[in-house]
Amino acid sequence: MKTKKKIIRNREKPLQKYRFYVQAAFALLCLWIGVEMFLFIQYLESGGTASFYNRPPGVDGFLPISSMMSFYLFLTTGELHSAHPAGIFIFFGIVLMSLVVGKSFCSWLCPVGFLSELIGDFGEKIFKKKIKLPKFLDYPLRSLKYLMLGFLFYSVLFLMSSLAVKSFLDSPYNLVSDIKMYYFFADISRFALIVISILFILSIVIRNFWCRYLCPYGALLGILNFLSPTKIKRNPVSCIDCGLCAKACPSFIKVDKVKTVLSDECTSCFNCIDVCPVADTLDLKSVLPVKKKINKRYAAIGIVSTFLIVTGIGMFTGNWDNNISKEEYMIHYKDMNSYGHPTGTEAVKKFNEEANTHLNEESKKKLNQINNNVE
Repeated sequence: MKTKKKIIRNREKPLQKYRFYVQAAFALLCLWIGVEMFLFIQYLESGGTASFYNRPPGVDGFLPISSMMSFYLFLTTGELHSAHPAGIFIFFGIVLMSLVVGKSFCSWLCPVGFLSELIGDFGEKIFKKKIKLPKFLDYPLRSLKYLMLGFLFYSVLFLMSSLAVKSFLDSPYNLVSDIKMYYFFADISRFALIVISILFILSIVIRNFWCRYLCPYGALLGILNFLSPTKIKRNPVSCIDCGLCAKACPSFIKVDKVKTVLSDECTSCFNCIDVCPVADTLDLKSVLPVKKKINKRYAAIGIVSTFLIVTGIGMFTGNWDNNISKEEYMIHYKDMNSYGHPTGTEAVKKFNEEANTHLNEESKKKLNQINNNVE
């Protein structure tokens, strides 16, 4: 008679309570940044008569395109652009987090991800279950965020030269892009309000609708997820096939059917590890030659610490605040409605051509000055 293997119960305490605290703290920080931005805008609206409040550098984190372009400029030229410098460190911190522990920003720090979770929990209470779209709808919709990311990468990496990227970052539009973003929400249009309302309703019915189908930031981090040296692994020998891990996964990953979780949708929330009833069955492990188990608590500390260290470097090196004076902001604020940005590939190509033309004109002027001095 075959003896049944003794089951050792998982005694490790779950991390979800602490993850919620981290998410809530970061969401409150983002709200405070919003308050500071409001006070800064009040000063601009008053024409300089109201009390002056410094622009919060953390608002750069809500300018992902500008931050990505600044980071690209830094990689290609070594220049740390001064318009939104905090965004460069925030962007790099988010990327590094996802390389250390795959796509962890989405489930540990992202305020939109936090809000999506709360809305999703509300939806589950209403419908008493998680609603998942059929594959013939799910897969095409999931490709949308990658198409948007691909368009962004194509526009920046292939259509724009480093000079054109710098020209865009130097442009008046980019200098006040944070103020424009503020007014997008403060003075929201009917169309934008309708779109946000639809996304809200869809997120109640389908958990994490925005994150799963439309967020290009999540698409980028999902790709980086595959490069992360840490993965959630299942031990099929000790697994009792209870299916609790798959049921707990907010991303609908069939954790109970794989040995290693390889998915662009895994956000390293550790829900599956927390609910596993058997010790040493579901763990976060290194995929390096030394396949060592990583304590999930240490992983959580590493996730948050990575972001804090990178952004802290930006603060302590004096590269956190921009160098735009309040007088410059006042001038740009008055003309802000006339500032636009390139939309579509043709507009990007035209912007690229204009930047190169400007460079040629500047080069000719310098050459003429040199010739005049020689004469």
